[in-house]
Amino acid sequence: MSALPKTKHYIIPEEYLIFERECIDQKHEYFDGEIFAMSSASRRHNIISFTISGLLFNTLNRRNCEAYIGEMRVKIPETGLYTYPDIVVVCEEPELEDQVFDTLLNPTVIIEILSKSTENYDRGKKFEHYRTINTLQEYLLISQEKMFVEYYQRQRNHRWIFETYSQPEEKIILSSIKVELSLKDIYKKINF
Repeated sequence: MSALPKTKHYIIPEEYLIFERECIDQKHEYFDGEIFAMSSASRRHNIISFTISGLLFNTLNRRNCEAYIGEMRVKIPETGLYTYPDIVVVCEEPELEDQVFDTLLNPTVIIEILSKSTENYDRGKKFEHYRTINTLQEYLLISQEKMFVEYYQRQRNHRWIFETYSQPEEKIILSSIKVELSLKDIYKKINF
């Protein structure tokens, strides 16, 4: 008698949201019927995230924009991916999936802080998903291993331009939210 092959248990998005809202000790992504546990953040990751959120606060506080740090789930409507960007900014009225108000549909800027385990995904497949969000204007990938930022900006023809920054005096202009971030400030408390 042979063993039966193991089959994957696929769930629908509504089941994922119930599961995720009840889970208090870990966050999970959801895609194509499967749930994926997210890894925890390092000390450097947390410092960079907190620093950027502070830099954004002073500027965005005077505008009709909101920034969320690590806890706001984003759904990519076209592909069905649910994920948690490290930092997400919305500068329109936030569009939310349901009345629980914890799943954003219309981000303007997404910032991911890279780790060795996620950087290929953040640059590749995840960015493919993000590019399908019509409201997304800018995408930043921030290294925690060295002073290095990758910047993507949507153009009018829906193509993306790409720039890199690696010097302390360089400044990234996030034109969609009218914010300027210097590498010196982003990495102020990080020693390499």
